[in-house]
Amino acid sequence: MADELHNPKLDDHPGSNTEKDPHDWVSGDDPMTGAQASYLTTLCEEAGVAPPADGMTKAEASVQIDALRAKLGR
Repeated sequence: MADELHNPKLDDHPGSNTEKDPHDWVSGDDPMTGAQASYLTTLCEEAGVAPPADGMTKAEASVQIDALRAKLGR
């Protein structure tokens, strides 16, 4: 019965497509989303740093969000 519940797509294994480098995203060059902009602004305020300039791509915003989350220990 346990095998019936096993979903190999959810396994964390090499070659998994669950996490991709933001620079490899097909839509990575699109403008950052409203959700990314809002979260990035919140993280910048909490980290005490100036928010980035407008015009950031989705990929750039994702990288910045990851860096700020690491800085804040999240």
